[in-house]
Amino acid sequence: MSLETVSSNLSFGGVQGVYRHASSATGTDMTFSVYVPPHAPGAKLPVVWYLSGLTCTHANVTEKGEYRRACAELGLIFVAPDTSPRGEGVADDPEGAYDFGLGAGFYVDATQPPFAQHYRMWSYVTEELPALVAEHFPVDMGAQAITGHSMGGHGALTIGLTFPDRFRSISAFAPIVAPGQVPWGRKALPGYLGDDKAAWRRHDAVALIEDGARVKELLVDQGEADGFLAEQLKPSLLVAACADAGIDLTLTMRPGYDHSYYFISTFMEDHLRWHAERLRG
Repeated sequence: MSLETVSSNLSFGGVQGVYRHASSATGTDMTFSVYVPPHAPGAKLPVVWYLSGLTCTHANVTEKGEYRRACAELGLIFVAPDTSPRGEGVADDPEGAYDFGLGAGFYVDATQPPFAQHYRMWSYVTEELPALVAEHFPVDMGAQAITGHSMGGHGALTIGLTFPDRFRSISAFAPIVAPGQVPWGRKALPGYLGDDKAAWRRHDAVALIEDGARVKELLVDQGEADGFLAEQLKPSLLVAACADAGIDLTLTMRPGYDHSYYFISTFMEDHLRWHAERLRG
């Protein structure tokens, strides 16, 4: 699979790159970023996948996430894809809303027109992009972790719960834990997947756990001053589901922190060190 380098910059002894390729999953060009820390020739390194939230591209975390110093120290590759397909002919919310369509793919494979043609973010993130990254970068695919923010936290949780043997660790920042029970998800899931509520449950972390998905542990950070906390995020639902399932959930409520990258960048290093312990273990 061919790869175009959009940019490449030295940072903390490693290389921060941005890349573009023609995606067979989405039928569009897709852009993503990869940070490769300094390493010995021939070494294979653990990888952390980061999924971004509503309205974001790869650039938000790449420019604001403040992960490179820790990744360089810990020897972690950090990969950040886009949140939806983009380009001419790609469907968008007819009213131009921020929470559906462009920038809001919700990490599902859409089945409903006009979104089914391009919105195949589940296949892109779980199949195509990992194969591409494994081909072009020094990744140890036996040592993978996943994290994300908001809609991307939803994606990290649902993908991690669906592929528990693939990921050694799973974390999230302010995730949408139960999209089937909140306005963002009640708009996106039927819009992409139609009226099949069984399909919705496969993309809902709380529902997946209720239906038998199991992992050893999860790490979640949540700002107490997050304006979306009460209506859209509802971490208490994840607390209850994990308690019933015997999953060790570490949920840390952060007083004064909101939903922004000021919050994410503050606790990014904590998450990367947590992942590194499990990836090296």
